[in-house]
Amino acid sequence: MSSLTRTQHTVLIVDDEADLRALVVESLSAEGFAVAEAADSAEAHERLKAFAYDAVVIDLRLPDADGMELLDAALSRYPDILAVMMTGFGGVAEAVTAIKRGAVDFLIKPFQVAQLSRVLSLGLDQRRLRQENAELRAQLRERYRFDNVVGQSTAMQQIFGTLELVAPMNSTVLIQGETGTGKELIARTIHHNSPRADQRFVAFNAAAIPDTLAEAELFGHAKGAFTGAVSARIGRFELAHRGTLFIDEVGLMPLPLQAKLLRALQEREIERVGESRPVKFDARIIVATNTDLKRLVRDGAFREDLFYRLNVIPMTIPPLRDRREDIPLLARHFVQKSCRNNNLPTKHLLQDTVRVLMSYAWPGNIRQLENAIEHAVAMTGPERDLPPSALPEDILQPATSLLLPTVAIPDEGINFTSVVSQLERELILKCLEKTGGNKRQAARLLNLSRTTLIDKLNRLSLADQETVAS
Repeated sequence: MSSLTRTQHTVLIVDDEADLRALVVESLSAEGFAVAEAADSAEAHERLKAFAYDAVVIDLRLPDADGMELLDAALSRYPDILAVMMTGFGGVAEAVTAIKRGAVDFLIKPFQVAQLSRVLSLGLDQRRLRQENAELRAQLRERYRFDNVVGQSTAMQQIFGTLELVAPMNSTVLIQGETGTGKELIARTIHHNSPRADQRFVAFNAAAIPDTLAEAELFGHAKGAFTGAVSARIGRFELAHRGTLFIDEVGLMPLPLQAKLLRALQEREIERVGESRPVKFDARIIVATNTDLKRLVRDGAFREDLFYRLNVIPMTIPPLRDRREDIPLLARHFVQKSCRNNNLPTKHLLQDTVRVLMSYAWPGNIRQLENAIEHAVAMTGPERDLPPSALPEDILQPATSLLLPTVAIPDEGINFTSVVSQLERELILKCLEKTGGNKRQAARLLNLSRTTLIDKLNRLSLADQETVAS
């Protein structure tokens, strides 16, 4: 076998019929396989001891042993070997036994050698895919280990403790925290450390999908259910069957969709848009929000019954400004990650740079910190040190006020109500301008419910402004 190339699959043919062996060897060799042969069980055992074949084809009746025993021995030595049984005497009972003991197929003689070639090729391709998937899953498990959620602060240690408790369970988890704190990372970490780790993690962002499409995306739709539905499509619930469904920005879901989500969670079934047939699903639900759901419930913007259905295991991810002791650890982690992703030697974060990072407010939280580190790595080129000057300008010279101008107080004083109303008016108009007039998005930027924003628009006589879209 020394002449084998790495691209060839190796097959051992075990049969006491010399003519059949010769035919199979010749035909499979022509198909690109590297084929060895054995006339009996003893010779096959010797060959299996000396070489790890990709596949073995075994006759059920051998002159010195039962072929099933050789099958067991081959699979015991090489659990990933592809085994095919063949016989001129067996029937359904023997075939069932062979499959139960690990064979991938059972061929009745006489058979076309092309049939054996197809069985081997298909089986080897499937084995390759299983191995690649196993490697990918291993990489994901490595990426989403608990210790890859970086932090040593008291708050993060509490998060780690909760993760270890909830990951093995099927309970619904509500993750709360500001934008950029790593809520999806936490959700993926829970999934990849759970019994569902080998199944899909499916993400749905309620803020990224228009209300008119959100229901179809989440529950699926029938062909012709609405304009543009040219074919049937399954939704995120069905895609996540036996895995995990992560719903981000759940607080932005419109009330009608909240009602359908509540029913799905209660009944563990959904109905596709345009269909009345219920579809059962088995998915763990993890949701995340950067808004206060309790406040939204009080404002009438979020269903109270849905809140209690989601708030089974609440987790609050602290903002970066409240865990400053984690900033050096996170920064060095992102330096290593950026250098690794860009095939660079690991760079050194100077203490002066760490002090600048720890003095910044980080309104964008961990996501902003990672982007700042990646910027610094890129800006230093071949240099091994990361000085403060490599950081983005807005971190080196943060604005003293993000939104409000300085209010001068004259000697005669001010009209407090009038000034506050004017500032409130300007804030609302700026947010509406930023969102292109989208009230729901503007309400999110202001951490208000949509109904509260509309009340303020009416009170401030802004509801009919041309710049305000519905």
